[in-house]
Formats: sequence, structure tokens, C-alpha cells
Amino acid sequence: MQVPLLDLKPQYQQLKKEIDETLIRIAESQYFILGPEVEKMEKAFTEFLGCKYAIGVSSGTDALLLALMAIDIQPGDEVIVPTYSFFASAGVVSRLNAVPVLTDIDPVTFNIDTKDIESKITNKTKAIMPVHLYGQSADMERIVDIAQKYNLRIIEDAAQAISAVYSDGRPVGTIGDIGCYSFFPSKNLGCFGDGGLVVTNDDNLAELLLIKRVHGGKPKYFHKVIGGNFRLDAIQAAIINVKLPYLNSWSEARRNNAALYNKLFVDKGLSQGEGEIAFDGENKVLLPRAVYKPAIQNEKMKNHHIYNQYIIRVEKRDELRDFLAKNNIATEIYYPIPFHQQECFGYLGYKTGDFPKSEFAAAHSLALPIYPELTESQITYVVDKIEQFMT
Repeated sequence: MQVPLLDLKPQYQQLKKEIDETLIRIAESQYFILGPEVEKMEKAFTEFLGCKYAIGVSSGTDALLLALMAIDIQPGDEVIVPTYSFFASAGVVSRLNAVPVLTDIDPVTFNIDTKDIESKITNKTKAIMPVHLYGQSADMERIVDIAQKYNLRIIEDAAQAISAVYSDGRPVGTIGDIGCYSFFPSKNLGCFGDGGLVVTNDDNLAELLLIKRVHGGKPKYFHKVIGGNFRLDAIQAAIINVKLPYLNSWSEARRNNAALYNKLFVDKGLSQGEGEIAFDGENKVLLPRAVYKPAIQNEKMKNHHIYNQYIIRVEKRDELRDFLAKNNIATEIYYPIPFHQQECFGYLGYKTGDFPKSEFAAAHSLALPIYPELTESQITYVVDKIEQFMT
């Protein structure tokens, strides 16, 4: 049996007629940058996320960069970022000649360890950038409290978490000052290339985001501020317009797949359940855990992790990955080297051992296939092969 890490073809086949018609319509219009399709998408997201402003941009990375520019991050300013994330989370800070100040992660959720934030704040700190990693909300109540105490901005990196919600029911990305999303094809809501979104409820920030999206020009060719080319393609917006109505059902399918994985691992005695953080005795597979539960008592809202990735942790991670590959099961390692161990961030002065929970995750985590169209037989096959490896 073949089990790819991600297969986008079934999703395309499901929407083929509508997508093909949309692409032809864009080609015939010859309107490729911003325009009606982008405006339609932005309006749809203000309704979907319940935010005041949604602004389409060129990628998830550019969303983060634009957000930092909008809050006027300057050279030498400090931005607090978890050391365990996709490179862009810290990379955009350095691109502005600001300083990424790194923290460890919570060992259960993989998100920023809020206990580590306050000790990192100095008179140069300007913002906190929580990352809602793998599709689950960070502890935003605590982060907001800290930000308010020290008068800091919050830029939410929700690139992997569109439609995930925090425990009080608010969509992630809408809680801080600016939320940033990615429409990279492998995301739960992916376009046909690069694309992203920034959202805010702040009138002044929205104005700055819009101006800086187009090189800082308002009106065109008149520049009071410096921005960049962060415009979104009409084609990418049009694809998102087709896909958005299906997002909740796709996220629900991912949650169902995760629940099946969890059940099979427990039933086979490979795990004691969600949220274990250390290998002890019979705990051979550490499972992800959806910690934050919305207060709304609705069956579909009780567990709103959207599982952009389904991450297990095992002691012999690399050996298991090789074994699964030989059995036609694709996996991925997110992320093998935390920022504090990356060569390009050597100037920050961190060393191995500074962030043990992140280093543990980097050495033991493995992403299993979780996409919505995955079949029960494929999931069962994956768990059977992991059992074969373990016993």
C-alpha cells in the first residue's frame, strides 16, 4: 500500500469543474494582480474569521514581514519568537535587522512556552510572535496579559492554523494586533502557488498594511513610507474563493483522522494517550494533544485543533522513518534544527542545551500523513507498520 504524506489530487478532482472555470475566467479577464477576486476573498475572510480587516498578500512569509513593518520594527528592536518553528518566524525579524529573542516551547502543544516569555523582555522588546504550530492555538490569554503588562505588540503566526480557535472560541490570528496566514499549497487551505493573508481589527494598522503592501505608495507613485511588493495574485485569490467553503469540512476530516490514529495507537498498547511528554515504560509513541477546548458547548467545537500536521514523538525517530519509507509510507521531520542551533543565527549567542524541550521535539518528532482524503485502511496500515517496528 502507498501512503503519501500529502496528495492534493483528490481535492482538485473534487473541485475540478469549478476551479477550471475560475482559471479560464481569470485568463479571459487579464486582471492578474489584486482586483475583484482579491477583494472578494478579503471580504469573505472578514466574515469567516469575524475580523474587521483582511488583506491578501503574496505569501505567509510576506504576511509576517509586512506585519512587523506595520508595527514599525526597527534595527535593534527585539521580537520574542519560539526557537522551534518554520524558519520564516525568526527569519523575517532578522531581515529587518531586528533581533529574534528565542524561547523554548511547551512540550505538549509545541507552542511557545509562556513561562519563558517574561524573563526575555528588555527595554528593547517591541513584540511577541506566538506561532500556532501544527494547527493548534498557543496560550493566547497568558500572552495577551504579558503584552498588555509591558505594552508590547502581538503578531500571531497562524500560517498553519487557519480556522483553528482558541479556548474562548475566537479564531487564532484575530486575538493579537495582527494575524498572519499562509495559503501555501500544502496548508489546510492552499492556493496554486504562494499566497497569504494579514488580518487586524485596528483601523490604523489596517491603513498601514494596505499602504505598505504596495511599496508604501498612496496615492500611486507618492510615498510617505517604505513598503514592499506584497500584492496577491488574482489567480491565487480566486482559488481560495473556491476552496474556502470546504475548509471546515476538511479540518473536521483531519480531526477525525487524528482521532483514529490516537485510538489505534492506544488500542495496540503503543501509547497511553494524548499529551504524554516523556518516554517511560510502556510509552513508546507520544501522541499530540489538543489542549485548548472552546468554551462553546457544541460537539463540533470541543476539539478545534486543525491538524495541519499530526506529530508523534518516538525514541528511534530516524530508524522508524527509514522503516516506514521502505514500506511506502511517507513522513516528514518538522523541524530538525531549532533556530538557536542554526548557523545563520550563531550571532545570537545561544548554544545547544539552552532550549531542551525544543531540542527534544526536534530529535524525536515525526509527521504522519493526515490530509482529509486519507482512508481508514491507509491510517490502519501506518499504525500497523509502526507496531511492527516497535515490537
